Formats: sequence, C-alpha cells, structure tokens
Amino acid sequence: MNTDKGQRMLLLLVSALFITAASAQDWRLKTNLAYWATTTPNIGVEKRLSDHWSLDLSTGWNPFTFRKNKKLKHIAIQTEMRYWLDSPFLGHFFGANLLYSHYNAGGVHFPFGLFPNLKKHRFQGDLGALGIVYGYNWALDKQNRWNLEAAIGLGLGITRYTQYNCYGRCATAIEKKTKTFVMPTKVAVSLVYNIGQTEKNK
Repeated sequence: MNTDKGQRMLLLLVSALFITAASAQDWRLKTNLAYWATTTPNIGVEKRLSDHWSLDLSTGWNPFTFRKNKKLKHIAIQTEMRYWLDSPFLGHFFGANLLYSHYNAGGVHFPFGLFPNLKKHRFQGDLGALGIVYGYNWALDKQNRWNLEAAIGLGLGITRYTQYNCYGRCATAIEKKTKTFVMPTKVAVSLVYNIGQTEKNK
C-alpha cells in the first residue's frame, strides 16, 4: 500500500467527518473498540435523517508492519443506512451497509476459521462488500450523550487480489484471482458521543 496516499486519504476523511459533525445537530461521533483490537485506528459519524432513519459513515486505517513482516495493512471506508425501531440512536436497528477496502495482509490468524490462508501467505488487493446489519444502542448516562453500540453484519464480498507464497519480505507472487464469497461485513462494539439534540434516557 502506498503509505503517503493512505495518509492523505485518511486525513481528508477524518477532517470531513469532524467538520461535518461539528457544524450540525443530530450527529454522533464514534469509534469501534473491536476494530481497535486489530490495531486499526478508526472513526465514524452518524446523522439522523428522520424519525426512524439515520446514515452512518466510518473509516479505518492500519499502516503497521509487525515482527517477521506480519501485517494487516489496509484502509477501509464503510457507509450504512439504518432503520431504528424506536427512534434514531435508541434501542434496536437494522441496516444495509456498503464496504470498500484496499489491503496488504499476511501472517495473520483470524478466529473462527476466517480467512485461513492469511496465516501463511500474503494477499494484496481490493475488496467490496454489501451486507445487512443488526445492532443495538445503549445509553450510558441519563442525558444520552454517551452510548455503547453493538452491531454485526453479514453479506456478499468480492475481491481481486494477488497472492504471495509467504508473508516474508522475499515473497513471490503465485496467483492473481477474483473471488466472491459470503463474509462478515461488520463486527462493532462502539463508544459513541451524541452531538446536538438527544433523546434522554428514561
């Protein structure tokens, strides 16, 4: 991944998120704690659109290379349209999300048997995915300023990548391929701060 390009893209996205959120009410700022567990800094915003609908936009960037060239380098952008059963930012919601990521990863072990080839090989490419999401939001204070949000999504992904024979620095490309597969499109446990008007926790 081009580090300078990734830094510029992330800076533009983060700046846009903060400027937009700071200039309007009924917005939320958030960060996905589960995503941080993969050593990926991330930020998101969400905008109330109506009595039941909201729009979420988030991004994450992982520029790190670890010992023995192990890495989960990527930049990801995700947008999600949500329908709230009560009102936005309270209780249950369902959604549809769209994800794009450019990645360069190898030597990484995922739980539950996900992406098993990443443990011994390196993959570099682009991924797009479309999925459905379910989540729940808890108020952490009476003013409903701070929230905890959990969400999970499942959908269809398509990726075009180059596979290398190992994840070391001397790796040789062995295959270029396009693949379609069912994948988790979201795993989130997010700390959220509500900006502007809020529905108080009753």
